[in-house]
Amino acid sequence: MNYAVEAEHPVEKKVNFPVKLEVFEGPLDLLLFLIRKNEIDIYAIPIALITRQYLEYIELMQELDLDLASEFILMASILIRIKMKMLLPRDETEDEVEDPRDELVNALLEYKKFKEAAQTLQRKEEEEKVYFPRADSSSALDDNGSEPSQEADLFDLLMAFKKVLDNQPKESFHSIEFQKVDLEQRIQFILDYLSNKDKVNFEELFQDNPVRLVLVVTFMAILELIRLQEIRVIQRKHFSKILIYRNKKG
Repeated sequence: MNYAVEAEHPVEKKVNFPVKLEVFEGPLDLLLFLIRKNEIDIYAIPIALITRQYLEYIELMQELDLDLASEFILMASILIRIKMKMLLPRDETEDEVEDPRDELVNALLEYKKFKEAAQTLQRKEEEEKVYFPRADSSSALDDNGSEPSQEADLFDLLMAFKKVLDNQPKESFHSIEFQKVDLEQRIQFILDYLSNKDKVNFEELFQDNPVRLVLVVTFMAILELIRLQEIRVIQRKHFSKILIYRNKKG
C-alpha cells in the first residue's frame, strides 16, 4: 500500500488530509472485499445489500478526505442502476431473461482470476524471503512466534476503523468549541505508544481521546506511518483482528 497524507498545520472542525490511493485498490477490490466479508456466492450477489455497504464505505472514504478515483463513483452508479433494473417487473413471456448482474459478475470473476494470480506470485516471494532474508528486514511475529499470513489492506483498515467509529457514544455538545488536532502529534503519539511494545491492537490507538475528529486524524496518522514504512499492519486472515508493529531500523 502507498498513501500520501498532505497536512502540515493543526486543523479546526474539519479534517482536510487528502490521501491518494494507488490504482490497484479500486472499486472491484472493494466489491470483492464485501463479497468475502458477507460470505456471498459471487454468482448470486444480493445487490441491495452490497450496494448499501458499498455506499457506506464510499461515504466513510469521503469523510476521511481520501482522494477517490472517479471509478469508485462510477461503480456506485452502476450498482444503483443494477438495483433499479432488478426492481422492475420481468416480462414473463420471454424464455430467458438476462440477469442485470451478469456483466458485473463476469467483470468480478475476470478481475478475481488475475488478482489471485498476483497473490500467488506474492506468496512465492514471501516464501523466498524466509529462506533468503534481507539483512535489514524486520519480521512481525504472531503470538505463536510464527509469521502472520498477510498484511492488512486498505479495506481491512477501513472496516476496523468503521467499527471504532460505530462503537463510540454519540457526541453531544452544549457549547461551540473548535478542537485543534495536529497530524504530527498523532503520529508521534503512535510511535511513542509502540516504543515499548512488540505489537498493539489496532483499536488501542484510538482509546486515549475518543472524539470523532481525533479518531479520524489518528487514522490518517496510521496511513502516513504505513506510507513511511514506520509500521506494519498484520492480520492472520481477512476480517480477523489487526495488529500493528513498529518496523525496526537497521
